[in-house]
Amino acid sequence: MRSSQTRGLSVVVPCLDEEAVLETTLERLVTVCEATAPGRYEIILVDDGSTDRTWSVIEAATRRNAAIVGVRLSRNHGHQLALLAGLSEVRGELVLVIDADLQDPPEILPDMIDLMAVEGADVVYGKRRTRTGETFFKRLTADWFYRLLDKSTDFEIPLDAGDFRLMTRQISDLLVSMPERDRFTRGMVAWLGFRQVPFLYDREPRHAGETKYTLRKMLRLASDAFLGFSLLPLRFGLFLAAFTSIFSIGMGIFVVGSALMTNTAPGWASAMLFSSIVASAQFAVLGVIGEYVGRIYLQDKKRPLFLVSRLSDRRNAPAREPSRFAASA
Repeated sequence: MRSSQTRGLSVVVPCLDEEAVLETTLERLVTVCEATAPGRYEIILVDDGSTDRTWSVIEAATRRNAAIVGVRLSRNHGHQLALLAGLSEVRGELVLVIDADLQDPPEILPDMIDLMAVEGADVVYGKRRTRTGETFFKRLTADWFYRLLDKSTDFEIPLDAGDFRLMTRQISDLLVSMPERDRFTRGMVAWLGFRQVPFLYDREPRHAGETKYTLRKMLRLASDAFLGFSLLPLRFGLFLAAFTSIFSIGMGIFVVGSALMTNTAPGWASAMLFSSIVASAQFAVLGVIGEYVGRIYLQDKKRPLFLVSRLSDRRNAPAREPSRFAASA
């Protein structure tokens, strides 16, 4: 399904302090979109509270090309909500999600569209064959994370895949309609079902600038994934209960045996050890429950998931009024 057959195309690009790479990203995206869907595409750039000149670059681009739309969030809401803000503005029948750092090459878009047509798929997700430019630690932890998450859910979450994917408008609209505040988009897409197929590609090093996904943000994303899609954290309490029960039985046998064999029973050290283990287990379980309660509390406030401070949109004959904020949580 090449350019003459391609339906309207929307490209969503979350941006955070991407001044160094954004011009190149736009140049490559426009080239691909013009070849794939000439006159029937839009590129939606979402500025997630950047502190550099990212918004200035976006505004200048929207003045040069009416197919480019700029959405500026009121503050840094996080990558996943910036992605949601972009999806809330799409009008095309096909939607591509891609980061601004060019680690995921936009030039493979035509092949992804072809694969979608051949397979009759609703989602074509990028599956990383290689991850050039990433540290051994990041590759190792990502591998463990995705495999553990996949084993702890009742549906399949693709391994070695990020948010880079092509999907139909139906899938995009379903994602926008889901009210979760703590979002893990790749898990949400997998949960939806429909026909999803992988597209193998080699991930490239970051073109310019530095990664915005710090260790803290990666840990937050991991917690959103596990707490949002797996009951494993709650079942952790059962595992601890089983462990402490077995340990207490063993300690009881040891104490009784010592009393019978030596007429003395070990007291202080063994009691303190057991008490420490039980207390640690209790605090761990309380921490997990507290995290769930906190998320329920924030979700129940029903505040908008994100706020838009500026919208630079020159698309002709808008099919609807541009959304100023997402539906309440």
